[in-house]
Amino acid sequence: MIKTLVAGKYGEWLAARYLKKGGYVILRRCYRNPLGEIDIIAMDGGQLVFVEVKTRTSGEFGEPCEAIDYKKKRKIINAARLYLKGCGGNVAVRFDLIGIRLGATWRPVDKIEHIKDIFEL
Repeated sequence: MIKTLVAGKYGEWLAARYLKKGGYVILRRCYRNPLGEIDIIAMDGGQLVFVEVKTRTSGEFGEPCEAIDYKKKRKIINAARLYLKGCGGNVAVRFDLIGIRLGATWRPVDKIEHIKDIFEL
């Protein structure tokens, strides 16, 4: 369990670094509210991006990007709606998914997959 938590946090850190290198501005990490959690909230130009990060250390439970189900999707959307209420004003919104496959020793990273517009609000 602890290895999984550490891998998840490391994956979120890698995803934030990947996004920064791609020109994104990170606004929040590990955002939580009563309705759910969002791993990363960032700006990509004029678009607000809510990013879910899935990290895997093996293929035992499938690919990282296969790990988001309907229940998780609803929680992310509801958490995003509550976040947006506090923002005021209209802003374009996008939901992305970053899947990270770590190597056997967690370095090098086997694969980072970034899927934009994974679902809509």
